[in-house]
Amino acid sequence: MTGRAKRKTKSNQESLSANGQVKKSRADEYEALPSSRVNIKQQDELAQLYGFHMPEDLYHFWDFCKELSPDNPCGALKDTLGLQLVGPFDILAGAHRNAKNPQPNFHLHWRYFYDPPEFQTVLKGSEDTQHHMGYYRDTPDSLPSFVGENQAKKGCSITQMGDNIFAAVHLYLLRKKKERSSKRAEEEALESLELKLRDKAETLGFSLEQKTKGIKERDRKVVTKTFHGAGIVVPVDKNDVGYRELPETDAGLKKICKAIAEARNDEERVKAFGPIQEMITFVQFANDECDYGMGYELGIDLFCYGSHYFHKVVKQLLPMAYSLLKRNLFGEILESHLTSRSRDNLDQLCAH
Repeated sequence: MTGRAKRKTKSNQESLSANGQVKKSRADEYEALPSSRVNIKQQDELAQLYGFHMPEDLYHFWDFCKELSPDNPCGALKDTLGLQLVGPFDILAGAHRNAKNPQPNFHLHWRYFYDPPEFQTVLKGSEDTQHHMGYYRDTPDSLPSFVGENQAKKGCSITQMGDNIFAAVHLYLLRKKKERSSKRAEEEALESLELKLRDKAETLGFSLEQKTKGIKERDRKVVTKTFHGAGIVVPVDKNDVGYRELPETDAGLKKICKAIAEARNDEERVKAFGPIQEMITFVQFANDECDYGMGYELGIDLFCYGSHYFHKVVKQLLPMAYSLLKRNLFGEILESHLTSRSRDNLDQLCAH
């Protein structure tokens, strides 16, 4: 690995607002939405507990699940799809009021092992794969860019599932139908749910597409895919200042990470860390020249690799990148997560 890392020229890079916020077309698309039945007080409480503004589809989906199962909206999709409403929905259900844990950290509530700070779980599926879906935001003060899906037992990949929960659940439901369950009753239940879901989404004007115009616009602003595949967005100006590539391919970086994680002893591990230390030096140059995306990329990749050997470096890189990009809340979430990064005990409302 020789020479300074190069700034990546990106001809189709569109300029963003000061903190790299992706301009949302969703706000315009859904402007004429009828109001949900979730009152302002509850919406404010959610914003206060999470520090994020929740999108309208969250509240409308809650209304929809209350229609399906008035007594247990969080479990409305359990029998048909094996999905449970969690995270912000627990707050709407009032579950936090009698939580066994006296001091729940809502940023860690259903935060799975590989969930980056940009990801917020709203639905959980199979325990076997730790399948879950959630909102992916590019900045803490923007609405989500899309709903993503991850299976934490299988790795860090985040798959786009549409720009609202109706679309994500609809896509999941179609996959479930393809599995062709042999029981007729199950097929009928899926058909019935699909009709209700489509009808509700159409009435409200939510798109059921996996790739909406807004998501395609956002994808064009992605400077690099990162290990999780969902990509990161940073502001890049007309002179291409904002991001420069790491001096290593994804495959090369994974190889370096593997050598560190699987080193036989400390001496071997320190030696294997050499290329990472060199990259950190490049990141420092990049930060001095306002290419904040480089440290952001390296930090996210090392976080996604998952080994505790990288936690110290991740803590060095990512909070700094988030601070420079004015995304401080993500830095706070990351530090909380690394302090108690766990594959289990994800429900913050339970006493552990």
